[in-house]
Amino acid sequence: MKNIMTGLLILLALAACAGGPSASIQGGWRLVSYGPPSNQTPVVPDVDTSIEFDSEGRMSGNVGCNGFGGEYKVDGDTITFDQVVSTMMFCEGPVGEQELGTLAVLQKSAAFMLEGDTLKITSADGNSVIVLERK
Repeated sequence: MKNIMTGLLILLALAACAGGPSASIQGGWRLVSYGPPSNQTPVVPDVDTSIEFDSEGRMSGNVGCNGFGGEYKVDGDTITFDQVVSTMMFCEGPVGEQELGTLAVLQKSAAFMLEGDTLKITSADGNSVIVLERK
């Protein structure tokens, strides 16, 4: 009986360390800032810029003027984007800059860091970062 209890305690400890849904990027995220790592630009007020990562490896969202979607795959601390497409409405000014800055990071592969309810995705060249918060 003691061995069974010890085994259960070990399994519970391992499950706790593995994390639950909050340890995953799956779900809805809202843009907080974007741009170079050392000079982030805050999100344009009253502009819905959000990303949804589903459990099937698909993502979708809105970057201000245009909607987008594609596929993603997580491997360790790298996220690889594939077949990312967006609508092509003209978008200028701060909203257009925010859109371009966000979509530039969602190309090919990028590093990411998940800390609590904050997700940082860094472009492959390290020059651009988007910071998101869980919805």
